Amino acid sequence: MRVIGTAGHVDHGKSTLVEKLSGINPDRLIEEQSRKMTIDLGFAWLDLPSGETVGIVDVPGHRDFIENMLAGVGGIDAALLVIAADEGIMPQTREHLAILQLLDIQDIIVVISKIDLIDDPEWLDLVKLEIAELLAETQLGELPLVALSAHTGAGIGELLAALQNALARLPLRVNYYQPRLPIDRVFTVSGFGAVVTGTLSGGTLSLGDNVELQPTGRAGRVRGLQSYRRDVETAAPGSRVAVNVAGINSGDIQRGDMLTYPGQLQPTLLADAHFRQLGDIDRPLKHNAEVKFFCGASESIANVRLLDADALAPGKHGWLQIRLRNPQPVSRGDRFILRYPSPAETIGGGLIVNAHPGRRLKRFQPGIIDELELQLRGSPAERLALAAKGDAPQKLTDLQKKLGYSDSDLRSALDEALSAGLIQEIDKRYWATDSWAALCQNVITELSIYHQANPLRLGMLRPELQSRVNVKLSLLDSVIAADARLVLESKFVRLRDHAIRFSNDQEAKAAQVMRALDAQPYSPPSIAELNDQAGEDVLRALRDLRKIVHVNERIAFAADSYDQLVSAIRAHIRDFGEIDAKTLRDKFGTSRKYAIPVLEHLDSLGITQRVGDSRKRGRNF
Repeated sequence: MRVIGTAGHVDHGKSTLVEKLSGINPDRLIEEQSRKMTIDLGFAWLDLPSGETVGIVDVPGHRDFIENMLAGVGGIDAALLVIAADEGIMPQTREHLAILQLLDIQDIIVVISKIDLIDDPEWLDLVKLEIAELLAETQLGELPLVALSAHTGAGIGELLAALQNALARLPLRVNYYQPRLPIDRVFTVSGFGAVVTGTLSGGTLSLGDNVELQPTGRAGRVRGLQSYRRDVETAAPGSRVAVNVAGINSGDIQRGDMLTYPGQLQPTLLADAHFRQLGDIDRPLKHNAEVKFFCGASESIANVRLLDADALAPGKHGWLQIRLRNPQPVSRGDRFILRYPSPAETIGGGLIVNAHPGRRLKRFQPGIIDELELQLRGSPAERLALAAKGDAPQKLTDLQKKLGYSDSDLRSALDEALSAGLIQEIDKRYWATDSWAALCQNVITELSIYHQANPLRLGMLRPELQSRVNVKLSLLDSVIAADARLVLESKFVRLRDHAIRFSNDQEAKAAQVMRALDAQPYSPPSIAELNDQAGEDVLRALRDLRKIVHVNERIAFAADSYDQLVSAIRAHIRDFGEIDAKTLRDKFGTSRKYAIPVLEHLDSLGITQRVGDSRKRGRNF
């Protein structure tokens, strides 16, 4: 389904034309009908000769109501630019055409209305020439032009054919399974509650769907659906929709709010955008200027931070970071318009490239501008890789929400990004290769610093390294497993080329420790005594190398002696079902001073389990 908009001057006969096409008077307000002037948005629909139903949004033409006009044109596929034959082009005509261009609405049909009021054919030729000169100033090229009279019906058939041809050229609206309904009207129906209307995009809405109102976050449910006053069970993207929302009062809804699936959209106060200023503006756009921001059906006061200039001259384009006064439900790819609040004037418009930058960007940074350019003009795979940057890998569904890709587009971009090495798959999540490489290098750097400061340590304990690089332990383990420069040895992480290297003096002290332990293998000297002999650094190195094993803070055994103790304990439990300290003492000719700490140590490892005064099989036996 498609939606078209009618734009033009207040006296150019837009509403009369809409009523002629559809049989519906779009001027629903009493004041509009009495003044014969469109003040707010009007809505209608018509059936084309092909049978396709087309929605119509009739927007105000008067300059005083431009901001009402902006609330209605964001979701249209094509536009009728209506110019009265007896008046020709007006200032509002130029502004409406400029806004359509800024919103990237390319399919525009120029309608010369009221030809029944013109008796002189040369006058009509002059109007057509004036239109040609106006279009020559744009990048639209030659547009379809239809001259007609809504009163006599002359040219109506030609207009319907031109409209059908224009819409046939447009691609179908894609279902991204992420419905968004910018609300342009809200009212209450007695017995039913709140009803909202808008042009649906991004996905379908169905009866019973749970929905969320943004930016307030209020939860509701689709109680009823209508499209063109027909009850439907599912509304398709691209159609005008009226939604009866259960669970939300109409007083809590306002024009500009967005109806979405729960958790799909987060409002923002900061957005990165590419902006083009109109060429006929009298003043440059200055850094930090206060503006009015219009996107979809929403508006907010904002300040614009110019990222690559101090001021933007008329007709120029550049990069902005928009700081919104109130949170707005905008997404990447949304088109927007900026206006000065006073005196009211349309400045220009552009495209949101990042709706959630999360930080104030530094100005005049070529690297930042390059990244923004890539977000704007990069391939789908490149944009996917940019979205996958951050502190941690992301779910594919979250990346899809950021980018608005369809399932097929997402799969294609993912395959290309993986093949080109732009992203990495980590535990069924995806991360930009640049971010992955930065983490790997951070791990390498931290270990290099640690090795230099602690040459007699085998490596850094995993939890300590995790704390230093500030990632989840599972992600750190993925880095350790994937990076050939890293080794996990026991519970230590080290660089592959790192090894404990004793000096001659330290080597002699280490040998002295091992001789002392071998001399009394099951009644060894205390750790304090060994420290006095060799020093804490040497003893800790021997422990890291597993030359010795600490069973508590006072007692250590040579690794071979410890292993013999453990093997004998396991064997005895297998044969007899249990072992106690006395049996262990007698078996190895030691004392309770050593036997009990060994058994307590094995309890802590789960190898044994204390039952009364004996030890039986533990969970890790």
